[in-house]
Amino acid sequence: MSEALERAKVGAAPAPAEQDVEAKKRLDIIDGARRVFFRKGFDGASMDEIARAAAVSKATIYVYFQSKADLFGALVQADRRKSAERLFEFDETDSDVASLLHRIGVTFLTMMIRPDHIRLVRMVIGVAEKFPAVGETFFEAGPCHGGRRLADLLRRQTELGRLDVDDCEAAAFEFLNLCNGKLVKGLMFGLSGQPTPEAIEALVGRAVRVFLAAYGPKDAAL
Repeated sequence: MSEALERAKVGAAPAPAEQDVEAKKRLDIIDGARRVFFRKGFDGASMDEIARAAAVSKATIYVYFQSKADLFGALVQADRRKSAERLFEFDETDSDVASLLHRIGVTFLTMMIRPDHIRLVRMVIGVAEKFPAVGETFFEAGPCHGGRRLADLLRRQTELGRLDVDDCEAAAFEFLNLCNGKLVKGLMFGLSGQPTPEAIEALVGRAVRVFLAAYGPKDAAL
């Protein structure tokens, strides 16, 4: 029996030197699960297949995750947080608000239309009724986390007098929804192909203009 399984049985914590190895093992399992879930869907994926994809035993998976739903929730949380962090790699003191919002919008929309993101959203919607915790994890780690990060930026820009926003969190979600337009919904329902970079730029440009018309400094000529 592996050391991890022995520890699980006796409730012992891993030694400090083993923590990095354990963390990597957990990530390996999540990576294997991602490949299987994206290929087979949630219902079609089996723990045996995930174990093979991750090159571990099924018993090892259960050391780290209580169930398939728990593993899927961990995958969702890891992917959404990583995407949210990439989205908000910017200089919050940038004085060109329109350019800053445009870059955020293009990064956001480009991420939202990725085929693997569309597949993940479809899977989450499919399992959320049966496993509400998975839907909550997706919503908190993705849209809510990203919205709060953007709200912090809007708050800072308002303090600097570059925006005039009364409810920064509400405004953050309004901007992200403007950037979504109809492109993401079309892809979700299989009604359209991948938009061109030009279409993304045009949609985000409109979103920025509408947003600044509502929340730009009241004495600014827009």
